[in-house]
Amino acid sequence: MIDGASLLITGGTGSFGKACIRIVLKRYKPRRLIVYSRDELKQWQVRQEFPESEYPCLRFFLGDVRDKDRLYRAFNEVDYVIHAAAMKQVQASEYNPFEAIRTNVFGAQNLIEAAIDKGVKKVVCLSTDKAVAPINLYGATKLSADKLFQAAQAYVGAAMATSFAVVRYGNVLGSRGSVVPLFLDQRDKKGRVTITDPAMTRFWITLPDAVDFVLQTFHRMQGGEIFVPKIPSMSIFDLATALCPGCAHENIGRRPGDKMHETMISTHDSFNSIRFNDHFVLVPSTGNRDRYIERHGGTAVEDGFEYSSHLNDWWMTATDLFDMLGADSQGNFWRRTQFEKQAGAADGPRD
Repeated sequence: MIDGASLLITGGTGSFGKACIRIVLKRYKPRRLIVYSRDELKQWQVRQEFPESEYPCLRFFLGDVRDKDRLYRAFNEVDYVIHAAAMKQVQASEYNPFEAIRTNVFGAQNLIEAAIDKGVKKVVCLSTDKAVAPINLYGATKLSADKLFQAAQAYVGAAMATSFAVVRYGNVLGSRGSVVPLFLDQRDKKGRVTITDPAMTRFWITLPDAVDFVLQTFHRMQGGEIFVPKIPSMSIFDLATALCPGCAHENIGRRPGDKMHETMISTHDSFNSIRFNDHFVLVPSTGNRDRYIERHGGTAVEDGFEYSSHLNDWWMTATDLFDMLGADSQGNFWRRTQFEKQAGAADGPRD
């Protein structure tokens, strides 16, 4: 699908974008791979890693998703879009609420309209577990974006060529601003780690797995779905203990907007959720789940089903963690340089 096509990634110089660039260039031969972002320094850094002399399909486009005119220009002759641009930090969104709304909500609508008007074939929007029953503004804005993308599929009509889908996943291991590099930095500098709440649990995914799941979504999507991968859970206490053995723990309490546990499918969504081997699909509430199953397979989840990090039946052990990170039992070789070399590190959903 991507071979010979034009793929654009908004937020393309962030964590997901850099990992996606690496994987797409390794596996496929796109006609154009367009990196759309507003940070010229990050674009320069990505250019150094992926010189255009070696990768002639690469294009770099400075622009903000808040700017609809710029999106219209960028989407000329684009086939596929991955919408990864967002204001992601929970605390930054709490203290700058309208900035988060302008980027995550208005920006999403700008992208939808530009994609429809420019005839983009398929758009996948990256979401977060924090969009389910949100208690912070970041989650609320991402829930709004999810709803916008699902609604876009409804009003685009059968005569239009554009299809929309959403991918919702958990915290990215080792992403910039996440708890893993923080723990390792505290371990090396202080010999102790700060924990918001030892009973807190989270879903975890690696960047390469997140990219794989999103690229698969282009093949799976029919339009209007939310795709949720099956991924493991681990408590913050167990994560800290595995990464920082022998370190003292300082409990500092939950921050504004923190949840004890994260949910990717709520009980209220169980009536429109479908289980597959390695993922779930949430069809639009206005859709017909039985018809979707008849055409595409899967099984309906039971009424009242909830996919939450503390109710998960897949728990990550310390061995699993180190296997995922490519580190030994002491966390050696798990450093930012390795993050970036392995998968492009950085801006996944925040802990």
